[in-house]
Amino acid sequence: MVLDVNWAVRWLTLCAQAMAEHRVWLIELDRAIGDSDHGENMDRGFQAVLEKLAEAQPETPGAALKLTAMTLMSKVGGAAGPLYGTAFLRASTALGDAAEIDPGRLADALVAARDGIVARGKAESGDKTMVDAWTPAAEAAQAAAADGTGTVLGVLVAAAEAAEAGAVATDPLVARKGRASYLGERSAGHRDPGAASSALILRAAVGAAA
Repeated sequence: MVLDVNWAVRWLTLCAQAMAEHRVWLIELDRAIGDSDHGENMDRGFQAVLEKLAEAQPETPGAALKLTAMTLMSKVGGAAGPLYGTAFLRASTALGDAAEIDPGRLADALVAARDGIVARGKAESGDKTMVDAWTPAAEAAQAAAADGTGTVLGVLVAAAEAAEAGAVATDPLVARKGRASYLGERSAGHRDPGAASSALILRAAVGAAA
């Protein structure tokens, strides 16, 4: 499997499908500890990405991710827009103008996305945020890429599985950042919606490459 611009467009298309399919679930997660708008915002944002992709086909994976970043920043409300926008923008920069992505560059892009989220949101692992999905995903991607036999699909699968486990692991945490932190101990027992949507995005990347 080659990760080129066609893969990137498929990934973003599957992201849009995932957000539409899980919109109500994400709303319910956010209702418990946030503003109840995460599912609606993510669905609207990725539908806007599809509209932009239909207007002009990007020439490289990096260009596709940059278009996504700009669209999410302008269309997604709350904290998610700036956080996801920064993630996709940093990943785009890491990919540069490459027409095809190898395992090492893919891992670098995922690490850059995580670093962008951390820089923008000032959150750390254990704070019960999307960082709890992205940090294990980035670390798993690096480990998979470091193996000389690693493939791009292997890197994506490792990242997605780690993100999904990380999202589940937010359930018992007490939120230390964001609106959920206002609830204190009452935030425990609920999954972080940003971590949940992050896992959906990384799983969509696998689906696009499978």
